[in-house]
Amino acid sequence: MDQPAPVIWMRPEQGARGPKAAYRRDDVAAVAVRVADAEGIDAVSMRRIAAELSVGVASLYRYVLRKDEVHELMTDAVMAELADARTTGDWRADLRRFAHLLREVSLRHPWLPALSAGRPTHGPYSLRWTELTLAAFDGTGLGTDDMLLALGTLFSFVRGHVQAELAEQEAIRRSGLSNDEWLTQQGEYGPAIMNNGAYPRFSRVMVEAETPHAADRLQQAFEAGLDRVLTGLSATITEDVPDKQP
Repeated sequence: MDQPAPVIWMRPEQGARGPKAAYRRDDVAAVAVRVADAEGIDAVSMRRIAAELSVGVASLYRYVLRKDEVHELMTDAVMAELADARTTGDWRADLRRFAHLLREVSLRHPWLPALSAGRPTHGPYSLRWTELTLAAFDGTGLGTDDMLLALGTLFSFVRGHVQAELAEQEAIRRSGLSNDEWLTQQGEYGPAIMNNGAYPRFSRVMVEAETPHAADRLQQAFEAGLDRVLTGLSATITEDVPDKQP
């Protein structure tokens, strides 16, 4: 069985043989990110990238061996947007800030949550982000596995919330109804649900819940959920660190 090629981060940009490449991997990543942002990740193909760079498809294999490596380059490229983040020594404030930053970059690049949910990318910017987020736990007494679990829990929440936000945007686009218009439409169905008698708890939600009607409902839900995740994580933090809000 053939041995797999070294990971892309171990391979030189330019091979020892052949003419000098016209572009760099950063150029491939930038084109792929631009296409994915505008048209979705499914629009990213070797043929499309080659067309955007005005090169032959075969020449792209001087930069990457397969499309999975394009995805790695894309993920690492957008993680560069988080390069200025810093820790403060307050684990809760730091994790809150990191969650907000990850949400923001994921909303700017809607394809990122799905790609980042799988195997991690170990490019330079991704590694810097990982190192930084792990540094938030310095002095907390957490072991390595507990730190990984804490970050996995936090960022899974962020990815899940972002995917719900993106799904809401898609629902608006697909239906042509804003959230208020959709709620009005559903409200016409409300009396039938409540009069049925089989759904007393949901009927109570329909009458009492305020958050679904709030203009900033997505922000409210993110903040409330994030508070609960951080409170849950605090149960595993043994160091007595002041609970300050950013």
